[in-house]
Amino acid sequence: MTTAVDDGAVVGEDGVARCPWGAHDPLLREYHDTEWGHVLHGRDALYERLCLEAFQSGLSWLVILRKRPAFRAAFARFDVDAVAGFGDDDVERLLADAGIVRNRSKIEAAVSNARAVLRLEEEGPGLDALLWSHAPDPPAPAPRTLGDVNATTPASVAMAKELRRRGFRFVGPTTAHALMQATGMVDEHLAGCFRATR
Repeated sequence: MTTAVDDGAVVGEDGVARCPWGAHDPLLREYHDTEWGHVLHGRDALYERLCLEAFQSGLSWLVILRKRPAFRAAFARFDVDAVAGFGDDDVERLLADAGIVRNRSKIEAAVSNARAVLRLEEEGPGLDALLWSHAPDPPAPAPRTLGDVNATTPASVAMAKELRRRGFRFVGPTTAHALMQATGMVDEHLAGCFRATR
């Protein structure tokens, strides 16, 4: 039994108020409570989130979470150096892997994006610095309801544009915003959620 509170958060059976999407399914709840919105740094960790958000496009996040262990195994734990070295045989291997989302465009984008990460390092800022340069400062206030959460923002539009300029694929403004939410660049836990920081 869950109970909605005035600001859009939902109080679960454990008495904890959470964002509605993280209140029911145990896997989503764990992700909501321990990962989503936590500040994340590190090249390979951010590359993994970038890839998973791209694979999620058109699907539910729960599908991706359930497949995340298989994604990690298939993509060498999202080690950028390893994935950048993937060739045609690896793409075919991934297309045959029922444990992941078998979409050729998304798989090829993940490989191409690993190579783009390496080019970024050669040219200057690196993936971590580039992504975090788009984090809004000051941060926006916590949204009160899910209706207050936009699918894109000016910051995510700018991030997607810069990533595309740098050769990244399958990263539009919506995917960029989801990445920003997931990695703590923006905190969009609802105001009544126990994880909200503002």
